Amino acid sequence: MLRSHFFQTNPGVGGVLCESMAPFELERLYDGHASALYAFLLNFTRNEADTRDLLQELFVKLARHPGLLGGLRDERAFLLRLCHRAAIDAMRRRGTRDKHLEQLAAETAGVFAASPDHDEQEFRRALSEALAILPPEQRAVVHLKLWEGLTFEAIAETLDLPPNTAASRYRYGIDKLRQRLRPLYEEIK
Repeated sequence: MLRSHFFQTNPGVGGVLCESMAPFELERLYDGHASALYAFLLNFTRNEADTRDLLQELFVKLARHPGLLGGLRDERAFLLRLCHRAAIDAMRRRGTRDKHLEQLAAETAGVFAASPDHDEQEFRRALSEALAILPPEQRAVVHLKLWEGLTFEAIAETLDLPPNTAASRYRYGIDKLRQRLRPLYEEIK
């Protein structure tokens, strides 16, 4: 579990030895944000193993560098930004961005939990497929807006974008989702 103490030399502060985050604080962060961060990363990476690895890297980083969280206005937005950057960095390191995007279109595994209702299950499958074909930049904005309830200003800050870019990516993403899901909606209606 996340109860062990870490000690890390922080070269950015002249090599001074500083105690890392207290276990109860790390547990509070994990309990309060891990499921939302996991859903965001999974929606972005579309790969459970990569998502788990990135989430683990994030919490190890936080444990070793507790000062990262000092003086924040919105803890979750900051954590989402760290997740987004980590996911982007991971994609760049692997050099397989194009291959990854092709796999996204082919994958049908959903981000959503199974439902006993057949119509709801079909809708969730279709929504998951529709999300998978969105470009990652649009998918990230759509996820933050719909599932995290962030404003465009908060999304822009989280993803390091201008607010107008966040709004336009959301609009383009929603338009694509509507086009893709309209036949299913008409059928269910």
